[in-house]
Amino acid sequence: MTADWPHPVPPIAPAEYAQRLERLRTLMQASGVEAVLLSASESMRYFTGLVWHPSERLLGALVLPTRLVYIVPGFERSRVETLPHVAGDIATWEEHEDAAALVASLAGPAGKVALDDTLPLFAFYPLAAALGAERIVEGAPLLRSLRLRKSAAEIAIIRHAMGLTLEVHRRAHALMKPGIRASEAVRFIDEQHRALGAPEGSSFCIVSFGKATALPHGADGEQTLHAGDVILVDTGCRIDGYHSDLTRTYTLDEPTPDVARIWALERAAQEAVFAAARIGAAAEALDAAARRVIEAGGLGPGYRLPGLPHRAGHGLGLDIHEPPYIVRGNRMALEAGMCFSVEPMIVVPGAFGIRLEDHICMTEDGPDWFTEPAKSPTEPFASP
Repeated sequence: MTADWPHPVPPIAPAEYAQRLERLRTLMQASGVEAVLLSASESMRYFTGLVWHPSERLLGALVLPTRLVYIVPGFERSRVETLPHVAGDIATWEEHEDAAALVASLAGPAGKVALDDTLPLFAFYPLAAALGAERIVEGAPLLRSLRLRKSAAEIAIIRHAMGLTLEVHRRAHALMKPGIRASEAVRFIDEQHRALGAPEGSSFCIVSFGKATALPHGADGEQTLHAGDVILVDTGCRIDGYHSDLTRTYTLDEPTPDVARIWALERAAQEAVFAAARIGAAAEALDAAARRVIEAGGLGPGYRLPGLPHRAGHGLGLDIHEPPYIVRGNRMALEAGMCFSVEPMIVVPGAFGIRLEDHICMTEDGPDWFTEPAKSPTEPFASP
């Protein structure tokens, strides 16, 4: 632990970035791809360590068989040089010049060029013209397949981030009382994330009371907590770019019979997903396992409400939502290192919603919770 890195787990090491680029180049060769253009995306962060916010100017990294070249607006070069990144050449383009032509000159006259799946259309069309549309291939199969399985270092960072957010949930739970406004809770949660070591505070935060809990992504406007309301808190933070994302739904006093029944059904659906998560299982089988529990409880079927209106989970890493998606039709087989949420939310329209969200990491021996699931509607944590 140092002043620059105050966390009890190490950041991603230079050697790991080198291994990532080596694996990408191996995959490029096997796929017949001569170059990969990374946009200002989480994939560029994953392979090079360079963090850049997208803008109307193309900034990226071109991965070639023996070179790494950063494509940079001329006036941004000095800033890029000061930021952490894997060593590579820097090729600049000036405001009156064509960035796509620069990429084309570096990629060479022949061979496939894979484009980052987050590349905006304003950059794609000039690249298609400069390279030739027939040379361009989708980069997602290369990039996402490598990011899909997390390393031990990535898993340790995610686990640390989840632990921070779980403690923030505990503190937020202790804060809740009738009369508190949702905006107060959101501000408190952000402050607590910062106090616990997440430098950017909450990466997102949803606090919903009463009927608003039936809206999966929250309601607009202010809310005030009233006695007997269901409370839903969904929040997370980022550590070295890696996300946490946890939801707890609870009541301060004994819940109504309807709330208690739906909460128990939600918790059972969570456990069904965990039980179905085995190496080699199709991602869609986990979604189906949750729906069987929910439908056996008289809800649904399918996406019909009351019931589960969306997928049962999503992958998580440098993007808060990324593959593998736990959804019908996704036949991707689970592998060790895959990390994803378990959140088969149950919505009762106009009344309340119950979402319990924890994440698991697949190991060779099966699934492993990052955080222990909630205990009961009035005890949203597994232990004190």
